[in-house]
Amino acid sequence: MAHNLLEWCNAEIEGLRSRSLFHMPKVHESAVGPRVMIEGKRVIQLSNNSYLGLSTHPRVVEAAKKAIDKYGVGTGAVRPISGTMDLHVECERRIARFKGTEDALLFQSGFTANVGVVSTLSVEGDHIISDELNHASIIDGCRLSKASRAVYRHKDYAHLDELLREARGAKGIKGKILVVTDGVVSMDGDVADLVPVADLCEKYDAIPMVDDAHATGVMGEGGRGTVHAQHVHERWTLTVGTLSKAIPVVGGYFAGPKVVKEYLVAKARPFLFSCSAPPAVVAAVTACIDVMETEPQHHQRLWENTKFFKDGLKKLGFNTGQSVSPVTPVIIGDGAKAAKFSATLLKNGVYAQGIYFPMVPEKLSRVRTIVTAAHKREDLQEALDIFARCGKELGLI
Repeated sequence: MAHNLLEWCNAEIEGLRSRSLFHMPKVHESAVGPRVMIEGKRVIQLSNNSYLGLSTHPRVVEAAKKAIDKYGVGTGAVRPISGTMDLHVECERRIARFKGTEDALLFQSGFTANVGVVSTLSVEGDHIISDELNHASIIDGCRLSKASRAVYRHKDYAHLDELLREARGAKGIKGKILVVTDGVVSMDGDVADLVPVADLCEKYDAIPMVDDAHATGVMGEGGRGTVHAQHVHERWTLTVGTLSKAIPVVGGYFAGPKVVKEYLVAKARPFLFSCSAPPAVVAAVTACIDVMETEPQHHQRLWENTKFFKDGLKKLGFNTGQSVSPVTPVIIGDGAKAAKFSATLLKNGVYAQGIYFPMVPEKLSRVRTIVTAAHKREDLQEALDIFARCGKELGLI
């Protein structure tokens, strides 16, 4: 019956191709940076999440090399068996200190961190209420949980109040209620308002959780995230994030109460059944935290570059939505047009990935841009000039 599967896959792919919505990932031939080599051509990179430009920072690279020399290339086991090294323990201590929490726990990715935390902490009889624009990993965590669930309209806290009131009233939820939101929305670049979330969680005895994937290293003083930026640290319970963006390595983390960490160690399936992060990765993550704490100029430059580029796109007449972060969408409104705009930009020297259904609704198809601290002003001005030229060529501005 294998031919049926192949025929089905082929039909699905051809359907996407017919709408110009299927594209294999571009192959990069150089290190992550403000300019990268793609298909033998050096282009300005505007589709990478290394916000602070730490991928090639000397202290980070050196830490990874030293870890390999001392510990080898892998752990060979899951954490509960023999995969926990002193490197993991120290990295968790540093994450907790940076985030201002009692403890932290490493996961293999930001995706598995969300899936693990949401599905493990919400059991039968519990209830999850999730922002409609939350990341796919949160959505999958909700689906894997045996808890009931509801979705509130994006940043509509009156709707969240209504759903919480219904949960504690008409639905008769006696167990835990988990309210989950992205800190910075990955596709739109807008930021959740955590104060009303904290207020409502206190009102209805619910638990607030934020995914600070695009906020760690970016938002708040020193890049400590949305909880710190919005001064709700004393009122917040659970934070989850990735180690593949401002900290540009790989992995994820939970930060919060020690007893919650201990429960996750005992119960979270992604933690229990996936090999632990290799030494070079963990050492590089810890080194990134060192850099963020001692070299604030990267954070400052990130925001200077963000303002310059965002203002430039708006002056050209592009629709950048509600973004207030380094994630700045250029909303086109048609998947095929967004794909063509992305391809035209690349041909002219800018790599900015087209984003369309199923990643976003068709009418919100866009080219997503991300500015980093590593970009020089001349990189960004050249990119703006190319956006202007290509936008006019395609009749977008």
